[in-house]
Amino acid sequence: MSVLLKIAVAVVVLLYPIAIYFGLQQFQPKYLALSLAALVILRASITKSPIIKAVKGLWLIVLVVGLSLAALSFFTNSDLGLKLYPVIISAGFLAVFTYSLSQPPSIIERLARLQEPDLPPEGVAYTRKVTKVWCGFFVLNILISLYTVIFSSTEIWTLYNGLVSYLLMGTLFISELIYRKCVVQRRAVDDKSL
Repeated sequence: MSVLLKIAVAVVVLLYPIAIYFGLQQFQPKYLALSLAALVILRASITKSPIIKAVKGLWLIVLVVGLSLAALSFFTNSDLGLKLYPVIISAGFLAVFTYSLSQPPSIIERLARLQEPDLPPEGVAYTRKVTKVWCGFFVLNILISLYTVIFSSTEIWTLYNGLVSYLLMGTLFISELIYRKCVVQRRAVDDKSL
């Protein structure tokens, strides 16, 4: 698959809550469900990442669940299945990160080794802790996202799933990066100099 197609699908997935919000103002949920089904099939067909493949069969599960959500919205003509899709995506990431803790190397270690192939044992321990932090984030994200599906308006659902969750994810990523550069790596340099 071409890189442009992968980028386009990634952008569509990122903009999914906003597209659903505006789509619901123009179309019945059952028609948007067809778009969700197409997105789920396309996304599953282009997912070739070895990191994602760490959990065998995960994308088959995500495909089946995603198509089930699309079918729910199509046959009931409700937005419930459409709104649950971000929950399923976060649950998929949680599954990958959690699985990698029981079947090392962890996801964060794999990413770290792309930059530093000879990661020292302290780095492996640190990346394991960071993977656990991301697991906690995904659990929290799932709970909040699920809350917005059940108890909030479409506007609040869109705001959280289309903006706030991304800001929280970015904040966690940037915070960990700063902590690693300013504390962890500096401490490692100081320990080597002793």
